[in-house]
Amino acid sequence: MELALPPMMGSSSFFPSGSLLESLIHVSNEVASMERLPFIQVRNISTMIRRIKLLSSLFEEIQEINTPLPLSSVLCLTELFSVIRRVKVLIQGCKDGSSLWGLIQTELISNQFYMIVKEMGRALDILPLSLLNITIDTGEQVELLHKQATRMELFVDPREVQRREELLQVMASNNEKNRKNQSSIDTETVKEVFSSIGIKSPLDYKEEISKLEAEAQKQAGTGGLSVVSNINNLISLVSYSKSMIFSSEESEKTNEDIKQQPYASINRNLDQSSSSQSMSSNIPDEFRCPISLDLMKDPVIVASGHTYDRNSIAQWIKAGHHTCPKSGQRLIHMALIPNYALKSLLHQWCQENNIPLTEYSSKTSELEKNNRKKKTCEKTIDQISATKVAIDAVKLTAEFLVGKLAMGSPDIQRQAAYELRLLAKTGMDNRRIIAEAGAIPFLVTLLSSNDPRIQENAVTALLNLSIFDNNKVLIMAAGAIDNIVEVLESGKTIEARENAAATIFSLSIIDDFKVAIGARPRAILALVGLLREGTTAGKRDAATAILNLAFYNANKASIIVAGAVPLLIELLMDDKAGVTDDALRVLALILSCPEGLEAVKKSRVLVPLLIDLLRFGSANGKENSVTLLLGLCKDGGEEVARRLLINPRSIPSLRSLAADGSLKARRKSDALLRLLNRCCSQSHNPVG
Repeated sequence: MELALPPMMGSSSFFPSGSLLESLIHVSNEVASMERLPFIQVRNISTMIRRIKLLSSLFEEIQEINTPLPLSSVLCLTELFSVIRRVKVLIQGCKDGSSLWGLIQTELISNQFYMIVKEMGRALDILPLSLLNITIDTGEQVELLHKQATRMELFVDPREVQRREELLQVMASNNEKNRKNQSSIDTETVKEVFSSIGIKSPLDYKEEISKLEAEAQKQAGTGGLSVVSNINNLISLVSYSKSMIFSSEESEKTNEDIKQQPYASINRNLDQSSSSQSMSSNIPDEFRCPISLDLMKDPVIVASGHTYDRNSIAQWIKAGHHTCPKSGQRLIHMALIPNYALKSLLHQWCQENNIPLTEYSSKTSELEKNNRKKKTCEKTIDQISATKVAIDAVKLTAEFLVGKLAMGSPDIQRQAAYELRLLAKTGMDNRRIIAEAGAIPFLVTLLSSNDPRIQENAVTALLNLSIFDNNKVLIMAAGAIDNIVEVLESGKTIEARENAAATIFSLSIIDDFKVAIGARPRAILALVGLLREGTTAGKRDAATAILNLAFYNANKASIIVAGAVPLLIELLMDDKAGVTDDALRVLALILSCPEGLEAVKKSRVLVPLLIDLLRFGSANGKENSVTLLLGLCKDGGEEVARRLLINPRSIPSLRSLAADGSLKARRKSDALLRLLNRCCSQSHNPVG
């Protein structure tokens, strides 16, 4: 668990701890002080909060000591910050979301808690407790937390599983009775299940329906029709159960109570400020902009998936920010996409509550707005992604980890390679900084490690680093290609072999490297081997790498000699492999050399396959299919043309492509039709 600082870091290996610790304490206290916890995931949530409280004590003690933070803890504490934020989001989602939908997805949510604890354990793997000057009691508690997180197993509450099964049985029974035009349900079972997850009063039922409707809107674009249908079935069950369980008098009383809530005061002739205060305090959280905390007028979605009011997020971006205010995630683009589903719900809510949407902002006092903005600033103070601080932290972390690669034991090298792999996964700045810290030569050396995880982490880190074009040159200059090919041939894990293929693809984007890689016959042989025996993902990686290499003419012969042609044709029939377009493109490229033509002509199944692909393939697939057929007819002579002519689907497919295909596809289809017409003319039976 404890990693010593490398000697090369010396006394400069300390990092200012203020903002990081303040952010950790702030977000930990937010989790620890959560109230009205949900009735689902009770054990996972309570256990998680206890863990966060323990970590909060650690953070506060470090802050009280008020000494510089050792560099080796920067990465650990930064990852813990990310983990605790995810805990907050997950628990908040359980609180604010539908309890019934949470019950249906109990295994999925339990697994999310499990994965977060495992990430917490991995972060604590590299926490140097001996360098933090904390008390023995706190150190022992953190050690215990680390051991518990490492050994923890997935926990799914059997009581929730039982309730879920009871609920599903009621739903199935209800569907069966609906088909038979019956209308009764087991209200006692429903009431018992609903009560166990906090749905007891008519108002609870109404809120649950609203939450399910919101979940249906959320899932409409991603969850699929079956998921939305299941949620709608739950909505129907809750609505029907509400009417069956509660008497009409009780429902009327509840409605009367609701009418007396502050929403009704908006339409009364009360003082304007009092009205505004009541109205603003009862706006559902999902209708408030996370920046201004006001009712949204024009909700838009940013790249992180979070929704904001257009004016607020536009001002945020205009001020030079490139991160999501709510998650801290860097925005990969600045487009603002209208959230039509939320806008529709927002307008509906305003109409139901007699709130004029366009006038709401003017009704909110300036003092209230200023207070909300102040609260927003307090909420976003926990972001530690200010550009300079982030870059400095990455630089120090990268130098520290490179020191571990150079001088650490195998266990330390394994962990350091893993951390560099994660660090290089996102951000061009991270990839540049890691390379500048000198990581690439050490990672190349570790490709020959006998430790499967070290090798896998090293090749994956190189893959992530190679996304930055300048790093491609550094990787090749470090003599990495032979080691990468060795991993591709006989890597310790299938993931290492697949990522080696993906690295070759990434490097071969540069034309000069196509030549250098192709000059090593073992590289292409190993790619063809993965194409033959790899997983679905491995076959895709191998196919894309072979395609890149095939653009250089000298590599085509090596691809043919390696036996790629029969495999590529075979993969055209494998829908699961998902490499049809790449395989067609490679075959079309190698058809231009005599060896390629001979190899392709040997296949008896290719022509019928290409005819089917003319009808059902993608746009690129159709284009490459007609390219192959034209090449075969030109150089393959009358035999291929005759096979095309006797197939009743070929001529209609070619005519359709000549009319509606891409420019290149239309040109080649016309040429092939003319060629077939000449063949028919010789037999006095033109195609026409």
